Amino acid sequence: MSELKQTPLYPVYKEYGGKTIDFGGWALPVQFAGIKEEHHTTREKAGLFDVSHMGEIAVKGENSESFLQKMVTNNVSKIKIGQAQYTFMCNERGGVIDDFLIYKLDENDYLLVVNAANTEKDFNWLKQHQTDGVEVENVSSEYAQLALQGPKAEQILQKLTDSNLKEIKFFRFDDSVEFYGIEGKAIVSRTGYTGEDGFEIYLQSSSVAGLWKAILEAGEEEGIQPVGLGARDTLRFEAGLALYGQDLSEEITPIEAGLGFAVKIDKEADFIGKEALTEQKTNGASRKLVGFEMLDKGIPRHGYEVLKNENVIGHVTSGTQSPTLGKNLGTALIPSELANEGEEIDIQVRKKTLKAKIIPTPFYKRK
Repeated sequence: MSELKQTPLYPVYKEYGGKTIDFGGWALPVQFAGIKEEHHTTREKAGLFDVSHMGEIAVKGENSESFLQKMVTNNVSKIKIGQAQYTFMCNERGGVIDDFLIYKLDENDYLLVVNAANTEKDFNWLKQHQTDGVEVENVSSEYAQLALQGPKAEQILQKLTDSNLKEIKFFRFDDSVEFYGIEGKAIVSRTGYTGEDGFEIYLQSSSVAGLWKAILEAGEEEGIQPVGLGARDTLRFEAGLALYGQDLSEEITPIEAGLGFAVKIDKEADFIGKEALTEQKTNGASRKLVGFEMLDKGIPRHGYEVLKNENVIGHVTSGTQSPTLGKNLGTALIPSELANEGEEIDIQVRKKTLKAKIIPTPFYKRK
């Protein structure tokens, strides 16, 4: 694993039984106690994730807002200081270069938190379109990131700080949180990728191992566990949260993926991909991402073919056995005219053609 990139937490994974894999060039834990156990712990109690591999790009300067308005699909002018916004950066065809969060730290000061594998591509795309009065800097090395997710997340994290975490509402953040015995201030946002309540915490790399241990100790009586990539994927999948490279890509638009809420075609700025996305949003896209449940026994996986009347009509984007629901579920990109709830489709699982039925998404919603 020596040639793989490592997060500052890599040295402590083994202490907690972490099994690492190559994830887009990073050595990251796929599991600690086990995927299903970690999944249920996050849904019922709290799970702690190392997401320090995520990329961070700073966009600053007097023209930073107008620059971002041209680069992304959502309306950046609506973000207040202390707020986060989900958005897409698209190509001319409306395909997704990346999906990410924008944090507004101050007037003319934004932090983009991007997918790890796309950091360099995103940075280059932004630099390529950079205008006067805008600074773009890859600041990934300055940040480590933890995600604490689950119904007991607030209760656990509150033990470690004087900041009132209740005041941090959904998609808001506090960028001056101090944790007992931990050096430096942290950005704490009420965001996540599991469908549960919880926080994402950004702090300096040198402090992250101390905070990781402190959170796990503070949450011991609540039943907290460290969680790997395996359960991170099953949790986000059940909650209907898109995975870049599967449910979204440079060939799949946000409209096709059912995420049109973050595409503001009525904003004034002529953002990249606006024409293609306006056409799809106004007249409907020819393809649509749908959820399905297997009727026959078999687990759908990314890339499997989807058939109707023995003709290939699309492919599975994500699929797994849902730990919460105990069902084999998937999402697939298929022609819009066939994307009707209750419609039966076939999934090519290895050499078998297995029956499935289109059902609504998300598969899971927090009560």
